[in-house]
Amino acid sequence: MKAKLGVGALVVLFLGGLWLVAAPFAVGYQPRGAEYADATVNDLWVGGGLIGIAFVALVVYAADALRELARRGKHAES
Repeated sequence: MKAKLGVGALVVLFLGGLWLVAAPFAVGYQPRGAEYADATVNDLWVGGGLIGIAFVALVVYAADALRELARRGKHAES
């Protein structure tokens, strides 16, 4: 149960990061062709950071889950 909650939280963080990256353009506070506003730069950095951290954590979790499945498979064969 705790694993599902953790993965769910990481997915929400990933989606939140995607929204932060897209928000300046979707909401319209970054005019097309204009120099990036400070708020846009902030959203891009924070959103990109959240995306990166959540993605790495999800990959680490998936690798650990696969390692555990492989370990269980070896014990079942013996």
